[in-house]
Amino acid sequence: MGIITGQMSLLEVSSLTKYFGGVKALNGVEFSVTPGEIAALIGPNGAGKTTCFNLINGLVAPTGGHVYFSGEDLVGLPTFARAHRGLARTFQNIQLFGGMTVLENVLTGNHQRETVGWLAALLPLPRVRRAERTARRQAEEQLEMVGLGDKPDFPAEALAYGDQRRLEIARALAQEPKLLLLDEPAAGLNPRETEDLMALLVKLRDLGITLLVIEHDMTLVMGISDKVVVLDQGRVLAQGPPREIRRDPRVIEAYLGREEDM
Repeated sequence: MGIITGQMSLLEVSSLTKYFGGVKALNGVEFSVTPGEIAALIGPNGAGKTTCFNLINGLVAPTGGHVYFSGEDLVGLPTFARAHRGLARTFQNIQLFGGMTVLENVLTGNHQRETVGWLAALLPLPRVRRAERTARRQAEEQLEMVGLGDKPDFPAEALAYGDQRRLEIARALAQEPKLLLLDEPAAGLNPRETEDLMALLVKLRDLGITLLVIEHDMTLVMGISDKVVVLDQGRVLAQGPPREIRRDPRVIEAYLGREEDM
């Protein structure tokens, strides 16, 4: 596997390209994410944002280009192997186990880093019981972190919509990620819930988790991002700090609207 050189980045997307038939969903996309920052991936519908996420976490294979994570080229690695390396992801459409409790949902995220084999798990061995206690304690801590510490036994399907979004984040945190990919985490949230989400994402960054966020809510993007990458028609239109992006004439024309409306 290739090793990237030069500036140290946690994630480096290099000439990433994806064709679906004759459609160029991504065409030579390049950007990087530095450890300890919140990066936002924005653009109009159909710009290629979710396709980019799918290529980064291995749901689909690229037509060309590379995805480097901590210097290692991930192209060709399955999704579970990327998760083991510290890459976790949530989805635009909530994907919880509705019939399971809040705590049980978080515990499902823990399986990515379990070291107890399946045969040992069938036996009441002391080390298995210790692993189960550790996993439960960590799941409870993750629920506290996202503000759901008082609801471990609630059925996931009974949670309010905003709490379900938080539960998805807690389940991703159970994988102990270095980089967390969040696909439209503010979708469907009211203004108060969005403010709470912004505070949570900043807290996660301050705890050392790097974030890459797809989001249409510009209040969130401009309020907490260290870097913004703008996609348009499968290409990078612009990238830089929020204060520069919001003043870029190309971005205003393609996505943000007239400057006086911002």
